[in-house]
Amino acid sequence: MIQPVKYSEEIKKQLCDRKSVYSDEVEKTVKEILSDVRQNGDKAINFYTQKFDGIIPENILVTDKEMQEALKNVDKNYINVLERSAANIKQFHEKQVKTGFKIERGNYIIGQKVTPVNCAGIYVPGGTAAYPSTVLMNAIPAKIAGVNKIIMVSPPQKDGKIKNEVLVAAQIAGVDEVYKIGGAQAIAALAYGTESIPKADVIVGPGNIYVAMAKKLIFGSVGIDMVAGPSEILIIADSSAHPEHIAADLLSQAEHDKMASAILLTYSESLAKKTAEALERRVKLLPRRKIAEKSLQDNCKIIICSDIDEAIALSNDYAPEHLELAVNQPFDYLDKVKNAGSVFLGHNTPEAVGDYYAGTNHTLPTGGTAAFSSPLSVDDFVKTTQFVYYTESALNSAADDIITFAKSEGLTAHAESIAVRTKK
Repeated sequence: MIQPVKYSEEIKKQLCDRKSVYSDEVEKTVKEILSDVRQNGDKAINFYTQKFDGIIPENILVTDKEMQEALKNVDKNYINVLERSAANIKQFHEKQVKTGFKIERGNYIIGQKVTPVNCAGIYVPGGTAAYPSTVLMNAIPAKIAGVNKIIMVSPPQKDGKIKNEVLVAAQIAGVDEVYKIGGAQAIAALAYGTESIPKADVIVGPGNIYVAMAKKLIFGSVGIDMVAGPSEILIIADSSAHPEHIAADLLSQAEHDKMASAILLTYSESLAKKTAEALERRVKLLPRRKIAEKSLQDNCKIIICSDIDEAIALSNDYAPEHLELAVNQPFDYLDKVKNAGSVFLGHNTPEAVGDYYAGTNHTLPTGGTAAFSSPLSVDDFVKTTQFVYYTESALNSAADDIITFAKSEGLTAHAESIAVRTKK
């Protein structure tokens, strides 16, 4: 059973000292894949799909027929659930849309315009799992941003197909093309383009360690949302929290993978003990028990703090992906939270609400990067361009200042470009 421990500087250091999950061997392997796909295109894609997925699909592009078959083969009630979730996601992300601006100051104008990228690539994990929620969370913000073309990649199953639920979600979210490829080779295809797959301007979406490494390495050739690491949840709870609820929420992350982290901070020793007992009991009932048990064994901590303020300070240092404030008056503490990907408030808002339905995005910064980065949003699919317009009189008025500035930096050609127009 997990033993609760009292807060100390040593415990804080252990908690916040995240170890890198990226080995030199993973980086070497991914570099080879990226290089091969860049040079050999579809031939390399087929090789790695056969190697890692055990199959080469008859059609790498999902056909309209396959899309229609997916709609027929998915329960109508489930489609309705996807549509309601999509509506919530759309409503939230529409509030993120930015417009340009123009400042007119007499005889000159400065401003900024906002333009969507032309093509966005979305990676959706596949194989034995189905993640239609990932499709909605990544494609809908791109659609709202006004992206011209949204392409999706996902590993094929053993039958050479992508799960029906994922294809239905793609149709609801407005994805234009879906390709049956996964892994680092799929990221390479989106980054460089192949004979069959167009090059994307931005690549988003979660994946395994090889996918994450590929995104890290191709950043700069294209844009990415983030380099996501293992999933995390940190719960701050007061004495009003229910230990069974807290245990269930911790396990909702532990079941993701063996490297996932689940942390509880509380001042209540009774809650800490009862939650530990509930974890030991509830983990045995999970279908993904082995994964969750390994996660709890390696990465779960229950820490007893002196009060909620100390817990929030520790949470801010940790900068969790998901933060639950399982307290009676959560809004009293929300402004004190400085570093977190997404915050879930009160006793009736488990993380799963945000993962699937509320409308907030579930593609979140991990590994402490919430200290300086943000959840996926419409902003990831647009870029800004500045513009400047000066009349002749405006340039004459500013000429002396600009020439002085340019000469101070030793850039005489800059100064001359002003002087030649203004006779200064």
